[in-house]
Amino acid sequence: MRGFTTFHALLRRAPALGLILLVGCSTQAPQPGFEQRPASVKNELVRLIPASTQDRDGWATDITAAFSAQNLPATRDNLCATLAVIEQESTYDADPSVPNLSAIARQEIERRASALHIPSFLVDAGLNLESPTGESYSERLDHITTEREMSEIFEDFIDMAPLGRQLFGSLNPVHTGGPMQVSVDFAEKHADDYPYPIDGSIRHEVFTRRGGLYFGIAHLLGYPSDYDEPIYRFADFNAGWYASRNAAFQAAVTQLSGIPLALDGDLIIPGSRQAGQTELAVRTLKGRLGMDDGEIRDALEQENSLEFEQTELYEKVYSLAAQQEGQPTPYARLPGIKLKSPKITRNLTTAWFAKRVNTRFRQCLGR
Repeated sequence: MRGFTTFHALLRRAPALGLILLVGCSTQAPQPGFEQRPASVKNELVRLIPASTQDRDGWATDITAAFSAQNLPATRDNLCATLAVIEQESTYDADPSVPNLSAIARQEIERRASALHIPSFLVDAGLNLESPTGESYSERLDHITTEREMSEIFEDFIDMAPLGRQLFGSLNPVHTGGPMQVSVDFAEKHADDYPYPIDGSIRHEVFTRRGGLYFGIAHLLGYPSDYDEPIYRFADFNAGWYASRNAAFQAAVTQLSGIPLALDGDLIIPGSRQAGQTELAVRTLKGRLGMDDGEIRDALEQENSLEFEQTELYEKVYSLAAQQEGQPTPYARLPGIKLKSPKITRNLTTAWFAKRVNTRFRQCLGR
């Protein structure tokens, strides 16, 4: 998971105001009579959450608390955006089951072992060790059904078995979890104002309903954008903040340079000074842009912020593209990313995800 286009110039001058006005999926101001009091927000959520949901009151309480703690405007659009993602990711199950998870976990262990040239008999011996629960790791793997259980097994395996550290170091291979399938890494980076007592670690909190909702809502609504349709924020939820805006920028660079780009929203290679595909394509335009490689890189490094739109690079690329095409270049487009995960067995994309969530969002508004 925003009446964004009409505020574009305003947002450029006042990002903080943009965060207040446009955070989340808000395409409109709060409806007449809609109150921000937590009790009113909770009542609205109970009405909007499908009647078949178990513990609607509990879900509404945790969502209300997340909005309140993060000072997010609880408009109907923002609430429905949140509910649409929850329904898509977990169908209101705080600890959703994943088909064939035991096989997925074993495949990950085998993949790591093969990459490190560790003999299979050593892996089998390690899995047959007794875990902290009294069962062997192998026995626990046989009956796991949720990512929380899988994460706990890997935590124990890494901590208790020498082989576990050899295979995984300190990195738990379970990266997402909870009712909104939020990234553990994202949660750990945005935990400073987490309003609940932490049960062991932020990772553990992600797998709870309250924690999964808090961090999932932060990922969906916790940044300002200038999108004119909520579907782009849904795509960003799947692909990363500003991926839809960045994909449109890549399309403009392709128009100007003739160099096909992936339109994946990644403007630089994360954690590397090496120039990636998009950066190299932009460099071919530096004569027309009047910018050098360093200036181009400095601008592209702001890919995950609203401030990228205020850079000379962004404005010049869009100006040149509009002149060349004779019409304004779109501000956003759905990223062209194929979803890859051991849990995914179909040919799915970020665009598919965004459209599915958008359909659920419209259905929620209809309720």
